[in-house]
Amino acid sequence: MKTSKLFLMPFLLFGILGCSNEENNKNYQAELDAVVKNIHTNLQNSLQTDIPSLSVYVVSSKGTYFSTIKGTNGTTVTPTTYFRFASNTKNFTSTAILKMMQDGWLNLDDKITANIPGTDIPYTPNIAEWNFPYKNQITIRQLLQHNAGIYDVTNDNSQYHINGETYGDYMLNNYPDHQFTTTEYTKVLAEHDLTYGAPNTVYHYSNTGYSILGEIIARIYSQKANTLKTYGNYMYDHIVGPSSKVPIGIKFPELASDKQLLTPYVKGLIKNDNTVEVTDLKNASPHIAEGNGVGTMLMLSSYIRSVMKGKNVLYPSSAELMRRSRGMATTAENRNYSLGCFYLPGVGYGHNGATEGYLSIMLYDPDTDFSVIVLLPFWDLSDNAQKFPQCINALNMTALEAKKTLGY
Repeated sequence: MKTSKLFLMPFLLFGILGCSNEENNKNYQAELDAVVKNIHTNLQNSLQTDIPSLSVYVVSSKGTYFSTIKGTNGTTVTPTTYFRFASNTKNFTSTAILKMMQDGWLNLDDKITANIPGTDIPYTPNIAEWNFPYKNQITIRQLLQHNAGIYDVTNDNSQYHINGETYGDYMLNNYPDHQFTTTEYTKVLAEHDLTYGAPNTVYHYSNTGYSILGEIIARIYSQKANTLKTYGNYMYDHIVGPSSKVPIGIKFPELASDKQLLTPYVKGLIKNDNTVEVTDLKNASPHIAEGNGVGTMLMLSSYIRSVMKGKNVLYPSSAELMRRSRGMATTAENRNYSLGCFYLPGVGYGHNGATEGYLSIMLYDPDTDFSVIVLLPFWDLSDNAQKFPQCINALNMTALEAKKTLGY
């Protein structure tokens, strides 16, 4: 994940879609409203700036609840407001890979240099631009687990940078309409011998690893369809579109020119030291398969609940595999990360996302049938991004407190 008023302002508190379900004389809607208000207020006080909004959507056996609070620089958010949900996309990519596994289109423990089952075409291109370190040792499962050692060329400037910027940031800042490809990422890896180490020896979160998974999905689908297909084609045709088991209106824009969000949408905001940047228009092509998803809180809730229950495109056994299959390179950082899915203790399984001006999280707990989606369309990158972790903490805290509020 990468990281880009002075007084507590008046706000409006909204509570819609809340069920009047009461247990032991509790008014869960009012209590959830109070929790969201308190977290929003504390974040504003801590950051000494206005926070545009904070919203939470909960579905549980105790009812369905939505609560949102709006700051003076924010706009109204509802469960059907579109936003960019960033790395939550990785969970969709994992679902796609596991669906292909179910259909016999791939094997999780195949090396990415192996041939697609039933073909003489390899999962990844056999060309110089794709000859990056340890390629012939890496499996599909390890890519899903962030255990493949793939250097992250869009998030990490520690081993390679251009004028201090990551490759991704440099290209976006200088060529905002550039159409990114996975091959250009792997070419950077190959030409500069970039790696975090051999697979299963080190855990390192890697957007580039998921870009490679997106390419694998596109190549497999192209072979099965006998025509050129993209990651987005497969996602629409088999995961979220009208022919899927639980159709939802999620979009995965792939073209640099496809910048406009569907309406109604909430604008993302980034506070820098001297400016506030609006980030509603965005070239999503750098983030295919790892962060290009667009949807609503209602859509994410429908998705994560149905997938984790094994009532969507995945069998219950595949959903269990998604939650439980962790890599050998165990560290404190990744002990809760499996196949495009992590566990937030006390809350549930799912993912989170951070893309310019947007923070979100989607989680489901199979033990209590509780799900929660949280949206915070704000980044504080002032003071060299020292305050940014507080925004992340507020996201996680909202999810946790929402569950506690309902008595779990």
